[in-house]
Amino acid sequence: MTAGDPPSAQPRLIIVMPAYNAARTLERTYADIPHELVHKIILVDDVSRDETVEIAGQLGLDVIIHSQNRGYGGNQKTCYDAALAAGADIVVMLHPDYQYDATRIPALIAPIADGSRDLMLGSRFLGDPLAGGMPRWKFVSNRFLTELENFAFGLHLSEYHTGLRAYSRHLLET
Repeated sequence: MTAGDPPSAQPRLIIVMPAYNAARTLERTYADIPHELVHKIILVDDVSRDETVEIAGQLGLDVIIHSQNRGYGGNQKTCYDAALAAGADIVVMLHPDYQYDATRIPALIAPIADGSRDLMLGSRFLGDPLAGGMPRWKFVSNRFLTELENFAFGLHLSEYHTGLRAYSRHLLET
Protein backbone atom coordinates (compact mmCIF):
# COMPACT_ATOMS: atom_id res chain seq x y z
CA MET A 1 0.00 0.00 0.00
CA THR A 2 1.28 3.46 -0.83
CA ALA A 3 0.44 6.78 0.77
CA GLY A 4 -2.97 7.92 -0.36
CA ASP A 5 -4.33 4.41 -0.90
CA PRO A 6 -7.50 3.75 1.04
CA PRO A 7 -7.03 1.44 4.02
CA SER A 8 -8.06 -2.13 3.34
CA ALA A 9 -11.48 -2.99 4.65
CA GLN A 10 -11.59 -4.90 7.89
CA PRO A 11 -12.82 -8.45 7.28
CA ARG A 12 -16.35 -9.13 8.46
CA LEU A 13 -15.76 -11.16 11.64
CA ILE A 14 -18.65 -13.13 13.07
CA ILE A 15 -18.34 -15.08 16.28
CA VAL A 16 -20.54 -18.11 16.76
CA MET A 17 -21.21 -19.76 20.09
CA PRO A 18 -22.63 -23.28 20.16
CA ALA A 19 -24.36 -23.33 23.53
CA TYR A 20 -25.90 -25.85 25.85
CA ASN A 21 -26.53 -24.81 29.44
CA ALA A 22 -23.99 -21.97 29.32
CA ALA A 23 -25.78 -19.49 31.60
CA ARG A 24 -23.14 -19.68 34.32
CA THR A 25 -20.22 -18.65 32.06
CA LEU A 26 -21.72 -16.81 29.09
CA GLU A 27 -21.37 -13.27 30.46
CA ARG A 28 -17.70 -13.74 31.41
CA THR A 29 -16.90 -15.21 28.00
CA TYR A 30 -18.74 -12.36 26.26
CA ALA A 31 -16.91 -9.72 28.30
CA ASP A 32 -13.50 -10.94 27.07
CA ILE A 33 -14.36 -10.75 23.36
CA PRO A 34 -12.56 -7.92 21.50
CA HIS A 35 -15.83 -6.28 20.41
CA GLU A 36 -14.14 -3.60 18.29
CA LEU A 37 -13.28 -6.29 15.71
CA VAL A 38 -16.59 -8.13 15.74
CA HIS A 39 -19.47 -7.45 13.38
CA LYS A 40 -21.91 -9.91 14.96
CA ILE A 41 -22.14 -12.59 17.64
CA ILE A 42 -24.52 -15.48 17.08
CA LEU A 43 -25.41 -17.92 19.84
CA VAL A 44 -27.05 -21.19 18.83
CA ASP A 45 -28.85 -22.77 21.77
CA ASP A 46 -29.29 -26.53 21.71
CA VAL A 47 -32.33 -26.69 24.03
CA SER A 48 -30.62 -25.54 27.20
CA ARG A 49 -32.42 -26.13 30.47
CA ASP A 50 -30.99 -23.02 32.13
CA GLU A 51 -31.12 -19.26 31.41
CA THR A 52 -28.68 -19.32 28.47
CA VAL A 53 -31.20 -17.87 26.00
CA GLU A 54 -32.34 -15.12 28.37
CA ILE A 55 -28.79 -14.03 29.18
CA ALA A 56 -27.82 -14.08 25.50
CA GLY A 57 -30.80 -11.83 24.75
CA GLN A 58 -29.81 -9.42 27.54
CA LEU A 59 -26.31 -9.23 26.03
CA GLY A 60 -27.78 -8.37 22.63
CA LEU A 61 -26.58 -11.51 20.88
CA ASP A 62 -28.36 -12.88 17.85
CA VAL A 63 -29.93 -16.08 19.18
CA ILE A 64 -31.00 -19.15 17.26
CA ILE A 65 -32.87 -21.76 19.28
CA HIS A 66 -33.06 -25.37 18.15
CA SER A 67 -36.47 -26.96 18.67
CA GLN A 68 -34.77 -30.23 19.59
CA ASN A 69 -31.24 -31.07 20.69
CA ARG A 70 -29.09 -31.64 17.60
CA GLY A 71 -25.89 -32.43 19.46
CA TYR A 72 -22.56 -30.70 19.15
CA GLY A 73 -22.12 -31.39 15.43
CA GLY A 74 -25.61 -30.22 14.55
CA ASN A 75 -25.15 -27.10 16.64
CA GLN A 76 -21.90 -26.26 14.84
CA LYS A 77 -23.53 -26.72 11.43
CA THR A 78 -26.23 -24.22 12.40
CA CYS A 79 -23.54 -21.82 13.67
CA TYR A 80 -21.51 -21.90 10.46
CA ASP A 81 -24.55 -21.68 8.18
CA ALA A 82 -25.83 -18.66 10.11
CA ALA A 83 -22.44 -16.92 10.01
CA LEU A 84 -22.08 -17.43 6.26
CA ALA A 85 -25.65 -16.22 5.70
CA ALA A 86 -24.77 -13.08 7.70
CA GLY A 87 -21.87 -12.33 5.34
CA ALA A 88 -18.89 -13.49 7.42
CA ASP A 89 -15.42 -13.29 5.90
CA ILE A 90 -13.98 -14.93 9.03
CA VAL A 91 -15.91 -17.11 11.47
CA VAL A 92 -14.69 -17.74 15.00
CA MET A 93 -16.31 -20.53 16.97
CA LEU A 94 -16.01 -19.80 20.68
CA HIS A 95 -17.45 -22.06 23.33
CA PRO A 96 -19.22 -19.92 25.94
CA ASP A 97 -17.85 -22.08 28.78
CA TYR A 98 -15.01 -19.67 29.68
CA GLN A 99 -12.33 -22.30 29.10
CA TYR A 100 -10.82 -20.35 26.19
CA ASP A 101 -9.11 -16.96 26.21
CA ALA A 102 -11.32 -14.80 23.99
CA THR A 103 -8.82 -11.93 24.28
CA ARG A 104 -6.58 -13.98 21.93
CA ILE A 105 -9.05 -13.71 19.03
CA PRO A 106 -7.05 -10.95 17.23
CA ALA A 107 -3.94 -13.18 17.13
CA LEU A 108 -6.06 -16.18 16.14
CA ILE A 109 -7.62 -14.47 13.12
CA ALA A 110 -4.55 -12.52 11.92
CA PRO A 111 -3.24 -15.29 9.60
CA ILE A 112 -6.70 -15.66 8.07
CA ALA A 113 -7.14 -11.92 7.64
CA ASP A 114 -3.78 -11.63 5.85
CA GLY A 115 -4.69 -14.52 3.55
CA SER A 116 -1.94 -16.89 4.66
CA ARG A 117 -4.24 -19.42 6.39
CA ASP A 118 -7.81 -20.70 6.14
CA LEU A 119 -8.00 -22.39 9.56
CA MET A 120 -6.56 -21.57 12.96
CA LEU A 121 -7.04 -23.56 16.16
CA GLY A 122 -6.87 -22.08 19.63
CA SER A 123 -5.91 -24.16 22.63
CA ARG A 124 -6.88 -24.02 26.26
CA PHE A 125 -3.84 -26.17 27.08
CA LEU A 126 -1.40 -23.39 26.32
CA GLY A 127 -2.83 -21.75 29.45
CA ASP A 128 -4.41 -23.27 32.55
CA PRO A 129 -7.74 -24.89 31.60
CA LEU A 130 -8.41 -26.03 35.15
CA ALA A 131 -8.38 -22.40 36.29
CA GLY A 132 -10.90 -21.67 33.52
CA GLY A 133 -13.30 -24.22 34.98
CA MET A 134 -12.46 -27.38 33.05
CA PRO A 135 -13.33 -30.42 35.18
CA ARG A 136 -10.31 -32.53 36.13
CA TRP A 137 -11.79 -35.70 34.58
CA LYS A 138 -12.25 -33.89 31.27
CA PHE A 139 -8.71 -32.51 31.46
CA VAL A 140 -7.22 -35.98 31.94
CA SER A 141 -9.31 -37.61 29.22
CA ASN A 142 -8.65 -34.75 26.77
CA ARG A 143 -4.89 -34.91 27.37
CA PHE A 144 -4.94 -38.70 26.84
CA LEU A 145 -6.93 -38.43 23.59
CA THR A 146 -4.71 -35.64 22.29
CA GLU A 147 -1.55 -37.69 22.93
CA LEU A 148 -3.11 -40.70 21.23
CA GLU A 149 -4.19 -38.59 18.22
CA ASN A 150 -0.76 -36.94 17.97
CA PHE A 151 0.83 -40.39 17.90
CA ALA A 152 -1.64 -41.69 15.30
CA PHE A 153 -1.38 -38.66 13.01
CA GLY A 154 2.30 -37.87 13.59
CA LEU A 155 1.47 -34.34 14.69
CA HIS A 156 2.17 -32.20 17.74
CA LEU A 157 -1.07 -30.33 18.42
CA SER A 158 -1.75 -29.16 21.96
CA GLU A 159 -5.46 -29.89 21.57
CA TYR A 160 -7.65 -31.57 18.95
CA HIS A 161 -10.98 -30.90 20.64
CA THR A 162 -10.76 -27.14 20.82
CA GLY A 163 -13.70 -24.83 21.37
CA LEU A 164 -11.83 -21.87 19.86
CA ARG A 165 -11.44 -22.10 16.09
CA ALA A 166 -11.26 -19.62 13.26
CA TYR A 167 -12.20 -20.32 9.65
CA SER A 168 -12.05 -18.37 6.43
CA ARG A 169 -15.29 -18.10 4.50
CA HIS A 170 -13.59 -19.95 1.66
CA LEU A 171 -12.83 -22.99 3.83
CA LEU A 172 -16.35 -23.22 5.19
CA GLU A 173 -17.86 -22.93 1.73
CA THR A 174 -15.66 -25.67 0.33
